[in-house]
Amino acid sequence: MTNDKTYPGTALLVMDIQPPMISRVSNSESLLQTLAETIAAVRKAGMPVIYAGVVFRKGFPEISPNNKSFSQAKSTNPTGLQEPIVIHPAVSPQEGDIIVTKRRVSAFTGSDLEVVLRSFKVQHLVLTGISTSGVVLSTLREAADKDYQLTVLSDGCADPDPEVHDLLLSKVFPRQADVLTAAEWVARSPLN
Repeated sequence: MTNDKTYPGTALLVMDIQPPMISRVSNSESLLQTLAETIAAVRKAGMPVIYAGVVFRKGFPEISPNNKSFSQAKSTNPTGLQEPIVIHPAVSPQEGDIIVTKRRVSAFTGSDLEVVLRSFKVQHLVLTGISTSGVVLSTLREAADKDYQLTVLSDGCADPDPEVHDLLLSKVFPRQADVLTAAEWVARSPLN
């Protein structure tokens, strides 16, 4: 994919759509359907689709015993988050899509995401992923601090705790991002 496509400056970020994460949310079928439709529209428009997933080396040398959440994942899921990265087949990357691997919650931490975004001259990120209170929140906060324009697709995110998901989308995220459904975003953007 080249940097001068028909929709310059914006990229769709699909985060942590990996089998161990999908199994944590109750609305996975509708989430995957929404993501598949959105990804198809984005690809058709020539906008970059960037996948970010958390993975660790064999034996999890990146996980400190001081890291409460990842230490727990290490003990409960010894193989599901080890290299190579596996994206759920319903939304699997295609030729031209970018895959970045990360070592922590934010899509920026331990990855080359910033280098990729600079290469594509991206200034606007459209965020999707699992979980709303994890990768979406952490990436949104870091991206806002880096002065990206942000959109969060409310039905392109999911969280094991629906109450937390709703609170973030209605009270927290609007302070730093536009919060829209995928259909609203596609209708307002020059994707069609």
